[in-house]
Amino acid sequence: MRSDPSPAASAASPWLIGATALLALAVAMGIGRFAFTPLLPMMLHDGVITLSEGGWLATANYFGYFAGAASSMLIRVRPGRMVRFGLVATVLLTLGMGVVHTPLAWAVLRGLAGVASAWVLVFASGWCLMRLSELGRPELAAIMFCGPGAGIVLTGLAASVMVQAGWQAASGWLCFAAIALLIVALIWPQFRSSRAPATATGSGAGVLSARAWLLAWVYGLAGFGYIITATFLPVIARHALPGSPWPDLFWPMFGAGIVCGAALATRIPTRHDPVVMLAIAYVLQAVAILAAIVSPSVPGFAFSSLLLGMPFTVITLFAMREAHTLAGPGAPRLMGLMTATYGLGQIVGPPLATELVGRTGSFTPSLLVATAALLAGAALFMRMRRRD
Repeated sequence: MRSDPSPAASAASPWLIGATALLALAVAMGIGRFAFTPLLPMMLHDGVITLSEGGWLATANYFGYFAGAASSMLIRVRPGRMVRFGLVATVLLTLGMGVVHTPLAWAVLRGLAGVASAWVLVFASGWCLMRLSELGRPELAAIMFCGPGAGIVLTGLAASVMVQAGWQAASGWLCFAAIALLIVALIWPQFRSSRAPATATGSGAGVLSARAWLLAWVYGLAGFGYIITATFLPVIARHALPGSPWPDLFWPMFGAGIVCGAALATRIPTRHDPVVMLAIAYVLQAVAILAAIVSPSVPGFAFSSLLLGMPFTVITLFAMREAHTLAGPGAPRLMGLMTATYGLGQIVGPPLATELVGRTGSFTPSLLVATAALLAGAALFMRMRRRD
């Protein structure tokens, strides 16, 4: 039985709700998860880590993300409380990256940051979708998916300035922790009142269809397909363009692409089949990766960064819509499974990339594998569409 909206939700405007979720994801994803990408070249320059160790730190984060996503299927706590917990954890874990100075401790911190970011993504998304549905504005849900891109733009541009100023990576982590703290303080009151998520009931809630399982695993291919390029983009560009100032800007371009893609998604009518939209998004990301291979130049990397980012959170948006259609009352469980398979795909990517780089001396083979995974996913989505 549906409860009445909380007083906080009733008083808040749909745009405020969307903006609050946007900022929550900017902290958890843009800072908690992805600040590592622009800071990795700085850590390599400082000599505190090797490329191989960097790959394993990224993998630790993805293991944490997988664990957080899997555990979210079992947690029955008020969404607002879980979002608050995840945001506080993100601030503290980001701070810890600038305080401790050993790869083992960093691996633990990155793993826990992955858990926190998954919890914030799942529970902030659920909180936002529920509130917007109550207010009759579900189409504004795409606003929150601008958050990861906004956080990436912020951290990417800030890291570029830090490089020019000669900062060490430890100072960068401390700076990002302070920024995250300010944002969390700003949005904290909005998560004061939110009821516990409803537990799915009924015969269909506990059993997922074969199509739902296929959706989850094909969604996982997106995690594998994009992660190699996204994680190592600044490093790849720096190798291809030695001495150029441009590599520090390609990661913010990726974030700008995410913001633009999520904003454009608000204009896509809900009547369009989410599966077809997912296939198109996968193809766009595959083309983006190929662009970096074919044209390892400033225009090539700029085009690749923007195009890779545009479908990034749009994929999540359409996948979650399809989950609602397929699973009905079991949608929260399917969403948790999908987020877990996405995290699993990300776990495989970074060590595969570093292994192939070690064997071939080039990122090209791993980029080609990522491209193949995305194209295979697009083909599977179109096959699912033809069965409708």
